[in-house]
Amino acid sequence: MFSKALFTWVAFPVYVWQGIALRLRIERLLPADVPPEGHFPGKGEEIRLLVAGDSSVAGVGMTALEDTLAFNLAGVLAERTGRPVRWRAAGANSATAGDLRDHVLPHVEGHDFTHVVLAVGTNDMKNFHAVRRFKRDFGTLLYTARTRFPRARIIWAPIADMTRIPALPRALGRILQMRAELINAMGERLCRERGAIVAEPVPIRGPQGFARDGFHAGPDGYRTWAEHLADFVFGQRDPDNVLELKRADRDDHHKAG
Repeated sequence: MFSKALFTWVAFPVYVWQGIALRLRIERLLPADVPPEGHFPGKGEEIRLLVAGDSSVAGVGMTALEDTLAFNLAGVLAERTGRPVRWRAAGANSATAGDLRDHVLPHVEGHDFTHVVLAVGTNDMKNFHAVRRFKRDFGTLLYTARTRFPRARIIWAPIADMTRIPALPRALGRILQMRAELINAMGERLCRERGAIVAEPVPIRGPQGFARDGFHAGPDGYRTWAEHLADFVFGQRDPDNVLELKRADRDDHHKAG
């Protein structure tokens, strides 16, 4: 891990040079002007979902509610379970883990969410925050989320593969991917220590999943991400569950033998 971190700092001038050039030419998209909450009807116990995070939750580049992450995730959960889903999106463009802890979660009304998804880390990576800073900010974010929502299942959506982002030049994408791997490794460690679930990075299937800036997700990307996250929201793909299934299979094999 140290050698990877060291390499990215050695490559910092390339990051700055290509990053400035990208910022000058990339289109600056605005957050979606859509309702931040809603409800899907159903039968049974209500799922109360909070999706909090950065521009991905703010719906940057989107114009329709139906294209945003929180709406799509709530819809997938309602469809799969048949239960009513009340959802709330709390996103801030360019938010880091520290911003989410200090400025977003404190302003979320209500304490009775059953599920909380945290989509954060990309800006910590993009801003070249040191891993020790992310450890402090994300670690205290997890504590804040647990304190605010003590009965909620907390899920972290880690950083996607930066080498698959269409807007990024190849060298910049590789540098940022190394930073992303460092951030993701620390985030996974903190989640395991503090009782949160780590989702796998969202699969990127091609440029069709992106908004017109080539960096933020587009409608197809958010739908894919919602389908992906839903597996972790309800535990079908928990790492601990996978381990238990493997142990059960092994025990059955031994009994059969």
